[in-house]
Order: sequence, then structure tokens, then C-alpha cells
Amino acid sequence: MLSWSAPQVPGLAIVAPPVRLHDTATGERIVVEPDEGQPARLYVCGITPYDATHLGHAATYVGYDLLNRAWRNAGHEVTYVQNVTDVDDPLLERAAKVKIDWVELAERETELFRQDMHALRVLPPADYIGAVESIPLVVEMIQDLEAVGAVYRVGEDVYYDVTADPAFGKESGYDRDTMLELFGERGGDPDTPGKRDPLDPVVWRGEREGEPSWPSPFGPGRPGWHIECAAIARRYLGAAFDVQAGGSDLIFPHHEMGAGHAQALTPGTPFAKVYSHSGMVGYDGEKMSKSRGNLVFVSALRNSDIDPMAIRLALLRHHVRSDWEWTDDQLFDAVDSLAQWRKAVALGAGAPAEPVVTEVLAALADDLDAPRALAAVDAWVAATLGTDGLADTSDPDAAVSIIAVVDSALGVAL
Repeated sequence: MLSWSAPQVPGLAIVAPPVRLHDTATGERIVVEPDEGQPARLYVCGITPYDATHLGHAATYVGYDLLNRAWRNAGHEVTYVQNVTDVDDPLLERAAKVKIDWVELAERETELFRQDMHALRVLPPADYIGAVESIPLVVEMIQDLEAVGAVYRVGEDVYYDVTADPAFGKESGYDRDTMLELFGERGGDPDTPGKRDPLDPVVWRGEREGEPSWPSPFGPGRPGWHIECAAIARRYLGAAFDVQAGGSDLIFPHHEMGAGHAQALTPGTPFAKVYSHSGMVGYDGEKMSKSRGNLVFVSALRNSDIDPMAIRLALLRHHVRSDWEWTDDQLFDAVDSLAQWRKAVALGAGAPAEPVVTEVLAALADDLDAPRALAAVDAWVAATLGTDGLADTSDPDAAVSIIAVVDSALGVAL
């Protein structure tokens, strides 16, 4: 599947510090360095393309774009992989509801997502893989799981046995009651008769009338959601990689199950060194979601002549792991901030830039602390423009350095 084109990113004169991330599984901040001779490896779960990109999506992808950039500024190559769940129940249900072919709907919304990510200057994944094109990988992985006794059949469906991974539950840290509640709320089927455990997820859904299906050794059908990402990550990043990332609503069951699928094949080897999760974005007092209809779409903002850099700046005002509420005032404040930043760098000379560059890189290496990084730039702008007193233009080349670090580390083009 085609990704989107990459923005030009300036190089920096200094090397950024090693990156530390909060790990959901341990609750600790961990230095995440790639294995010797390997690039840094990142998997961020992608969209199910049945509607346009909303700001909750954008906050996640902009947030982990900071990780991609922080690693690169620390001197590492990065292999970034993302999936597109271009066949799944929500997509099929939406296509039937609006009377459009599901393939056409998936292609249309995926292309809109590409446009949104390009506009927001998110670095594209090296491998952008759809669920449909990953079916051979899924089939192969199910066969491997079958060989170790980790899957079983219930009628036409194939299920994964969660007890096959002794580490099951360690990624989320949830108790069983919480798991059962979330499993039922987030696409699972705990009440299906014949399962060994109510938490066992489907890895191959047998053919249903009116649904797309593909041939397999298990009969015609289509992949389960969790094994899609596990199979893609294993193929393109290896059996163990650096960071698995996504929204906090993916902690369970999606990331827990994906880790279990992989770890059942490599006992004792964690699927990812670190699990990092972005917070939820709310609007009108509720989590922003398609089911509630309280969405603010990136494309709608772009089409109303909002500079995408202002959208990105508004998102960066919040830590990637924070839950927060979107308001129009935040966007208007970002528009004003962006104008002030551009006014300051247009002067050429400004307050000393070196401390700002150092602080921005240090902040992003410290668990992707974008608000701290933005505060450093805000302070430089205030000093340069004399907002808090006499203007400081003591550094004749300040603007060059500020433009470079704001672009390279924060992804904001001035």
C-alpha cells in the first residue's frame, strides 16, 4: 500500500540525547535505544478507514512522529511501520449503511488520511501495510500458532488460546474482570459458546454470507483484528522490536492480544521493549469517537483555510500521554502563536538560540514532552520580540537555528 510523501527535514548541528519513554507495561520510564547494528523500530497501529481522520487520530500520529524525529536527531536510523485495517466489521457496517462498496470506502478514507498526514508533516512509515495485503502473513502466523497448539477451532472460526502465552496480562496489568469488560466493549466476543476461555480472540473469522472472504487452509474467511498487527509487525520489524504505540484504548485487548500471539511463538521474548500509549481527546465533554459523533476532522479544518501547522501546534500543546479536551479557542491560540513565531524568525537576529535548541531536544527525549519544548520556543519568541520588555537580538543567526530545530524536532514549518 502506498504511503504519503515525506517532508524535507533539516539536519541539526548537535546530537539529541537518548530517548526515554514511559512504558505502559512497567509504569517506568525506559531509555529506548536500538539494538546494536539495528535501526530503531517503531510500530504504530493505524486507522480502520471508515470515516475521516479526526483530531484524536491526529494527536496519536503527531505524538509518535515526535518519537521518530527524536530518534533521528539522536543519530539513529528508524524503521517505522503502520497498518491500515482495510477490512473489518466497522468498515463493512459503515459501507452497508451508506450503500457504498467497502473497498471503495476504504480506499477513499485511506487517501484522505494520507493527505491529512502529509499536511501535518508526519514522517511517513517505511512500510504502510493493509490488512488485505497482509492476509498471507496472517495465514502463515496462524499455521505457526497451530503448530505449537496455540489455536483451535469453533465451528468455522479459529481462536487463539490466551493461556498459550505465560506473560498474558503483563502488558496491560489489568485484572480479569476489567479484561472481560473491555473485551466485550472493544470488539471481542466473550459469550461465544465453545471457546476455551471467554477472552480468547478470533484469529480467522470463517466466511459469512454477504461478507468478503479469502481462501485459507482453515477454510474461506478473513483475519481477526489483533493478529493482523502482530503478523505485520513480525514480518517488517522482527520477533522483538523497540516500541509498540497507539491510543490508550488499544492497551487491551488489541496490544495485549497482539503481544500474546507473537510471544506464544517466541516464549520469554517480549514482543516490544516498550508499550507507549497516547491519551484520549475529548470534545463536548466526551471522548472523541465515531460512535458518539462528536468529531472534529482534520480535513474539515484544512478546508476552512486553517494552516495545518496551527493544527499541529495545537496538538503539541498537550503531552502525547495526556487525556484532554479540544476547544476552538485552542486552535485560535495556536494560530496566534504560529504568527508570533513566524514574526520572530523573520527578524533573522534574536535572543540566543543555543539554549533553546538544547532544551527542545532534551524535552522531546524526555518522554516526548512537547509542551516543555514549546515553552522554550515561546520564551525565545517573547525575548526576541520584546514582549516582556526590551527586544533581544544579540544572536545574529538565531532564526536559522530556531527554524531548524522547530522543524526537525517538532515538525512545525515556519
